[in-house]
Amino acid sequence: MLYPMKLEAPLKDYLWGGTRLKDEFGKETKLDKVAESWELSCHKDGQSIITNGEAAGQTLAEWLKKAGSGVLGSKAEKFPYFPLLIKFIDAKQSLSVQVHPDNDYAMRVEGEYGKTEMWYIVDCEPGAGLLYGFNRELTKEEFKRRIEDNTLLEVCNRVPVHKGDVFFIDSGTLHAIGEGILICEIQQSSNSTYRIYDYGRVGSDGKPRELHVDKALDVTKLEVPKRGTKPLAHIDIIPGAKMELLAQCEYFTVYHGELMDLCSLTAGRDSFQCLTVLQGNMRVVKGGHELELSKGDTVFLPAGLGDYSLVGQAEFILSKL
Repeated sequence: MLYPMKLEAPLKDYLWGGTRLKDEFGKETKLDKVAESWELSCHKDGQSIITNGEAAGQTLAEWLKKAGSGVLGSKAEKFPYFPLLIKFIDAKQSLSVQVHPDNDYAMRVEGEYGKTEMWYIVDCEPGAGLLYGFNRELTKEEFKRRIEDNTLLEVCNRVPVHKGDVFFIDSGTLHAIGEGILICEIQQSSNSTYRIYDYGRVGSDGKPRELHVDKALDVTKLEVPKRGTKPLAHIDIIPGAKMELLAQCEYFTVYHGELMDLCSLTAGRDSFQCLTVLQGNMRVVKGGHELELSKGDTVFLPAGLGDYSLVGQAEFILSKL
């Protein structure tokens, strides 16, 4: 039986993380800090667990193996793996300056697919900013030299951020989330990251964290970003909700929704859907079944589920293929 599946997220306590995901988003854990919660994941480094219904207690990956590929939808047929990874990221401190490889390079070098991703700025402190590409074009020789002499930040493109901004990070784009920013990230299901610069920090072992300079030199696009930082379109055809198209590419389509009372949506046979609640409370209603969701909750909707309703007042992200 197909039904909306509430997910429990694996949590990561990286050194730059804070406590907002525990304090505000309901993540229960004994960890001192929660840098990331992997809201939708079938990745080997952390897997979502279904918490309701007949599949409760199974990982989403286990259920998908039993249910068959049809529950992912026709658009997933081109992917030999579960295609999405969705995270909350709480950057109490700045993340390292890093880059992700494309599919060809990542498969050849890392044995998994590359990573294109997008960020939705859920919240940020006044004056917060992030690094997004370069402020001018560089040669590979200058890029290498600036890494070596610690002047890389001088040519990085620093962008101030505001709640509701959208950043599309193509593979090969240099980037770094700045301190005081909380984001929702939708990405290819990959954990391949090449760290270029890390502010001289040390890990839990007291040693500087590993850098991946040679690989970064191979894959980084040495150019100024060409994409904007605002939603692509406003959608006014869904009564009861304000919807915005945030990003659309071969790997994912992402919407931001503001539920005002009641709206009706459909999970068709083309793709599964994922709802991630950013603020407020709502119910997912399908047939005679209702699922309560609050801030920080995520639900997986199998392809072919059909019509369902959202009831309440909430802000959410809807992701699909």
